[in-house]
Amino acid sequence: MVTTRLDLDRIRAAREVIDPIFLDTPLYQPDALGRELGCAVSVKLETANPVRSFKGRGTELVASELAAQGRTAAVCASAGNLGQALAWSGRRRGIDVTVVASRGAPAAKLERIRALGAELELVDGDFEMARARAVDIADERGVRRVEDSLDIETCEGAATIGLELASDASSVDTVLIALGGGAMATGVGYVLKTLSPGVEVICVQPHGAPAMTRSWHERRVVTTDSYDTIADGVAGRYPIPEVLDDLLQVADDAVLVHEASIVTGMRLLLERAGLVVEPSAALGVAAILEDRDRFAGRHVATIVCGSNVDLDAYHRWVGA
Repeated sequence: MVTTRLDLDRIRAAREVIDPIFLDTPLYQPDALGRELGCAVSVKLETANPVRSFKGRGTELVASELAAQGRTAAVCASAGNLGQALAWSGRRRGIDVTVVASRGAPAAKLERIRALGAELELVDGDFEMARARAVDIADERGVRRVEDSLDIETCEGAATIGLELASDASSVDTVLIALGGGAMATGVGYVLKTLSPGVEVICVQPHGAPAMTRSWHERRVVTTDSYDTIADGVAGRYPIPEVLDDLLQVADDAVLVHEASIVTGMRLLLERAGLVVEPSAALGVAAILEDRDRFAGRHVATIVCGSNVDLDAYHRWVGA
């Protein structure tokens, strides 16, 4: 039995709370991509929603809870996607949302946060500096701070992806999951290990932001002084202990990939599947590229977790 902070009954109930616009995202096999990679590849398209990432599943739970409690404000630190999702979910429920982000976050993500009506505060430094500022704002204003991956709603919202995979992907051997703070990896991993224990769960992170992967392998929190990756959505330096504990229960492996493989993965998803994705969403394809023998002949599912990308940067990376 898998023992984590997550609960299968709550995850099933979450589907009744989350706006259906975020649920039942497409799962399909781009044959051309599979031929290129030497294995059957099913793509779970978590970008087919108003915020173009999986984060809306979790923020729907958070915002619904806040509204039920009569609370009218929340703050979060975000690399971009969580902020957009919380702004979208909060706006629909009359919740004032403040998002703290690094000045170095992708401009497209920051613009969309503003467009969704959130107050945006920018800080110098990286995501961890934004996280520290969000703590201060929550204390100063007495409002709820939404902590991605630590707050169980963010994990159990993401876990509804696992329910869909477990019901739709009976022939899948392996699921590749982008690993950042860990909400998606722990949520999806928990459901799969509970309902489809034979499916291998592999988490993927860039070499330039390896803290959670190193922590998983050493079975203790390992921090890093910095990170350097184009995959901003999974970049962090300080793993959350409670999330690591969950991840140790549900992940079969955690691997690191190089930046060049991420770029090639983005290009292949465009050329072979017709998908424009942000770097974090290409981590699964990058993992196959770096270890083709491991996945040869298997049926692999990869979660395309976000497509919020600056077009100028995208053109530089993929040459499109």
